[in-house]
Amino acid sequence: MRYLIFLFFLTISVKAQIPAMHCGFDFTSYLVLDVHEDGKKENVKNLKITVVDSLGKEVINLNNIYSFRDSDKPLQFSMNYQIDENGNKITTENPKARWFFPYAKDNYLLSVAATFPADNFSVKIEDPNKKYKTQIIQLFAFNMYVLCASQSDKTVQFGRKANRPIDVVLERR
Repeated sequence: MRYLIFLFFLTISVKAQIPAMHCGFDFTSYLVLDVHEDGKKENVKNLKITVVDSLGKEVINLNNIYSFRDSDKPLQFSMNYQIDENGNKITTENPKARWFFPYAKDNYLLSVAATFPADNFSVKIEDPNKKYKTQIIQLFAFNMYVLCASQSDKTVQFGRKANRPIDVVLERR
């Protein structure tokens, strides 16, 4: 009997020391924006979209504190793009093409750290061509895409569904 109890505790001890599997998106989340005109589905291209603080100033990613990309630069959104089977960006039609960030389509996106304090910031949407009015939209923690099962306990259990783009309707000047 002592032998069986010893084996039982030994098995538990070994299982506790096996490292957990990691997700490819560990420590990273995305903010995704669907920016369009009222009544249209196509995203408006060539907009300048940045994360701003409560004073409307661009947020700088000092020492990669907010994102693992573009250290010491403003947090700026870019368009999702398609890649080929080798992971290279493509600009021509390709039947095997897939989206770089597979959880969004033709949307604006920004890669941020999973610890990004979204509630402290807003998104500023500007049109360099002055066709649309500038908008500032408050961010919330539920706007961030939760991509790994290990982070799923942080998702809201009620209210707005997780992992959906922020819907932005532009207004013409």
